[in-house]
Amino acid sequence: MSEPAISNGTPRSSRWLVALPLVVFAALAAIFWFRLGSGDPSRIPSALIGRPAPQTPLPPLEGLASNGTPVPGLDPSAFKGKVSVVNVWASWCVPCHDEAPLLTELGRDTRLQVVGINYKDSADNARRFLGRYGNPFGIVGVDANGRASIEWGVYGVPETFIVGREGTIVYKLVGPVTPENINTTLRAEIDKALKAGS
Repeated sequence: MSEPAISNGTPRSSRWLVALPLVVFAALAAIFWFRLGSGDPSRIPSALIGRPAPQTPLPPLEGLASNGTPVPGLDPSAFKGKVSVVNVWASWCVPCHDEAPLLTELGRDTRLQVVGINYKDSADNARRFLGRYGNPFGIVGVDANGRASIEWGVYGVPETFIVGREGTIVYKLVGPVTPENINTTLRAEIDKALKAGS
């Protein structure tokens, strides 16, 4: 008596179950690509919009001075009553070098204060960076371990926030300030913030 023939392939339903995780992964990857990858990364929403700026004090950048006076670190009370542009940057960040001249220009606007959060950097390199491009920041807080940047919801440097007069985050720009977005987006959002509390 001969043995029954063994089926050469697996049943269709088993093959489908094996392929299902791959199909789900491909679908999710496509969604993320079209929502984030192919779009403008600066449009990634922030959960902090409309919320108070983080109340984390940061020490000053050691040895940094402006006109012979030490540049202060970040005291969260500095946000009250002023429109602030907060830029998270590092000397090792390539796009930060590209945006630095634009921030230096923005720092000349006396209607607002420009605040820097130096992210996981060495003091010498950070001072050299500011010496090379000019220091747009009236305040520079050092985030040596990256914890404060997590509180700000930073995805990666550079990122720029606008904080309104009440100390509330009103806008977030993910990625560098560029010649294209400084006038079309960033300055427009700054003007909105300046008008909001006047």
